[in-house]
Amino acid sequence: MKEFKYTIDGKEYKVEIGEINAENVAEVTVNGDRYSVQMEKAAEPEKKKVELGKPAAAEANDEAAPSAAINSSAAVKAPLPGTITSVEVAVGQEVKAGDTVVVLEAMKMQNNIEAEKDGKVTAIAVKVGQAVLEDDPLVVIE
Repeated sequence: MKEFKYTIDGKEYKVEIGEINAENVAEVTVNGDRYSVQMEKAAEPEKKKVELGKPAAAEANDEAAPSAAINSSAAVKAPLPGTITSVEVAVGQEVKAGDTVVVLEAMKMQNNIEAEKDGKVTAIAVKVGQAVLEDDPLVVIE
């Protein structure tokens, strides 16, 4: 049995909580008066759907390349710190100089990050929602 003391609006309450039975009903005594209290059942945690052949921790958007595999000399880099709100290209896509490749939110403004040269996208180094720092590689165009 657990005992608690509460003071509400200057009035003191002595609360004793007894056993909780299989129907989720608790026996509660407040200042000597007994009550049966029906409690809500705890929500069961949501089970993740597992796809065969895919690691359970893998996210739906696995397009971003690991940073070790990126040719940063050919990468379009972040001009300022911010958050990626959109990736406008895909690996293998041909782009022209001036095409928007990534949209970066910085200081509550959407900034279109453009390709600096014509070429083919060989790697995408970021995901939507990812925070980046200045000079972080975003997209590799070769």
